[in-house]
Amino acid sequence: MNTDFFILMKSELSLTLIIFILLVLKVWDGIKDNATWLHIANTLLLLNFILGFIFNTDGSLFNGMYHTNGIVFLEKNILNFGTLLISMQAFDWLKTHKHVSEFYILLLTTLLGMFFMISSGNFLMFYLGLELASIPLAALVNFDLDKLKSSEAAVKMILSSAFASCIMLFGISMLYGTTGTLSFTEMPKLITGGGLQIMSLIFVFTGFAFKISSVPFHLWTADVYEGAPVSVTSYLSVISKAAIVFVFISILHTLFLNFESMWYNILFLTIVLTIVVGNLFAIRQDNIKRFLAFSSITQVGYILLGLSAGSAMGTTAVIYFLMVYIFSNLGAFGVIGLVSAHAQKENISDYKGFYKTNPFLSWVITISLFSLAGIPPTAGFFGKMFLVTAGASRGNYILVIIAALNMIISLYYYLRVVKAIFIDPNDTPIEKVSGSFSAKLALIICVIGLVATGFASCIYGYINSLTHLTP
Repeated sequence: MNTDFFILMKSELSLTLIIFILLVLKVWDGIKDNATWLHIANTLLLLNFILGFIFNTDGSLFNGMYHTNGIVFLEKNILNFGTLLISMQAFDWLKTHKHVSEFYILLLTTLLGMFFMISSGNFLMFYLGLELASIPLAALVNFDLDKLKSSEAAVKMILSSAFASCIMLFGISMLYGTTGTLSFTEMPKLITGGGLQIMSLIFVFTGFAFKISSVPFHLWTADVYEGAPVSVTSYLSVISKAAIVFVFISILHTLFLNFESMWYNILFLTIVLTIVVGNLFAIRQDNIKRFLAFSSITQVGYILLGLSAGSAMGTTAVIYFLMVYIFSNLGAFGVIGLVSAHAQKENISDYKGFYKTNPFLSWVITISLFSLAGIPPTAGFFGKMFLVTAGASRGNYILVIIAALNMIISLYYYLRVVKAIFIDPNDTPIEKVSGSFSAKLALIICVIGLVATGFASCIYGYINSLTHLTP
């Protein structure tokens, strides 16, 4: 039993151990150089990522409150890898920061909460994980302590997040009141379609919709993305969002399976609003972080399109796309983070003539934007193709046509950034950015991932095999 505990919870225990090591090093106060802190943290994160591939066993603990299987391990490994890339990209920003150890302790604490959410087999475990992930994340948003925008973003996030969490908790309480259980395995058999249960579906759906920034619950996103440090914005846009989507898949496809026709209609409206509104607002942005905020809102619409399939094919498409999305968004945010750390520029207009002084970074952000737009041969094209195909499996071709037309619209604002970088004249472009080896290596990994993931069909096949094995 003890062996099972350590093997099944190895992801959470390894993160807890890393947090403990960082706390001991902080109390010891023997490390004065930020670069040393960063190398130690990156090494520990790399070891944590490698550990995710060994000793993987299916099972459950605490009377079913915690469970794990092949697909859960894969989801955690995706988050581990994304966190490692973000840490590598944050090197240039954190090497001059006063609170490096605190950054990693908060970052890994919120990741630990996400792991508990993904492995939850009970609403109590899920909600504890949600709060453990949300509260430190608000502190990270305010990590640029000398910037008023960062503090403002943190306040907006914590207030909005608390309100959304309360709505979700109210829905959970109604489910508990009508079923008498919080277990994910017992609850589906007791959800029969009463009025309170329908209301609970709406409240729980609203809570998740806020967390993933779908319209009309997206209003916090752009302000928080703009005010937070670039590395924290990266974490919000990919790791936090991916973790919530992983749980959302399980909640809709298993817990509310009896309400499938109802939540599909809600998803239909949400998908259309999210894609259209995200596109329209992305066109108007000049701040590149706000631009990518609305871009990420649009991407959520496509993720929900795959999720609406309600099948193993849809789950495979969503997980594959989220893997690709991590490479795409982190490639773009990695360049933005380097420019912000060295030149303090964050507007699209600032990137005019960027190619003249920074050809490598220009190509990295261009390939990343091409992937977000779904332009072949990048992996983003294959990811969106799988999502649209999964959505079409329900036979709702109106939804597919709307999604396809909006892909064409999105080309305009993605190529607008590329045009500024390569074509628009600028007598005083951003000076050459000499980033650290760690940050550049992370960017190279993102580019390789965007090319290799699209052509390596074995990756999609592996995910597909896991989703078909998972009940």
